[in-house]
Amino acid sequence: MKVNPNLLFHHGYGRYAIAAINVFTMEQVLGVFQAAHESESPVLLQTTPVARDYATPALLLAMIHAAAELYPKVVYGIHLDHGNEAHIDAALTSGEYTSVMIDASHDPWERNIARTRAVVAKAHAKGLAVEAELGILSGVEDDLSIDESHARFTQPEEVASFVQSTGCDSLAIAVGTSHGAYKFKGDQGIQFDILAKIQEKMPRFPLVLHGGSAVEAEEITRINAAGGAMQAGSRGVDDAEIKAAIPLGICKINIATDLRVLWTRTHREFFQYQPEAFDPILPGKIYRNALTEFCQRKFSLFGSEGKSREFHT
Repeated sequence: MKVNPNLLFHHGYGRYAIAAINVFTMEQVLGVFQAAHESESPVLLQTTPVARDYATPALLLAMIHAAAELYPKVVYGIHLDHGNEAHIDAALTSGEYTSVMIDASHDPWERNIARTRAVVAKAHAKGLAVEAELGILSGVEDDLSIDESHARFTQPEEVASFVQSTGCDSLAIAVGTSHGAYKFKGDQGIQFDILAKIQEKMPRFPLVLHGGSAVEAEEITRINAAGGAMQAGSRGVDDAEIKAAIPLGICKINIATDLRVLWTRTHREFFQYQPEAFDPILPGKIYRNALTEFCQRKFSLFGSEGKSREFHT
């Protein structure tokens, strides 16, 4: 059952968060849907501009549509992540998306407001929700690269004015996370003082956490043991931080890097221990099953496990 994310956010506010998972491939789409079906968890499937370039928009959406038919009880939405106006216009024309993100956070304040407001007007006219971004995350995601020196935390005193001026439905905020595999070092982590102040300024307004992958040290160790050369010593967002962020208004948590790390680990180990193999189906099945288990753990952590039942009553 495809639903508008606003329904999910307002239903779960303060109780649970929705996993928003970036997908590129058939294995990922099927793994996410199977996990959501078995866990009875709502989920958002996200496509980025790079994913659309890689697989084509038509093929990506067709895979999601086919998976939804295979798992008809799954409560889900389709979200365009980090789109510009051209991407958003294409998404609106497709008739398949339930929400879009306009990321104008790198623009000056007034320009961010103007671009976001224009997207909101077009999207709301077609019944789609709009996610905006205020503050700038560092790191790398797809072809987006923001140097740490340009990263800027969201200013709590600006949030209410921005939301009121744009009419956006949810807001991605910069509270210390970053895109990519190398997020936190040392004692760095989510800035909960900023997050609490934002919630105080905008109670019950849905907030979005980008860069929500865990990047578990064990996965990096296994990748490197199988011939990889990923950096050690950095970490993602740990479970305790996720649990503490949800009561403070985080309703959507984006996950992309963890899927790539898992893909790398499963494929490196497969070909290391079975060097004679050449059939892509074999590691593909391993990855899909591992991804299903990974998503189920995330649904449990985010508190969304079993919540789909409440939409079917």
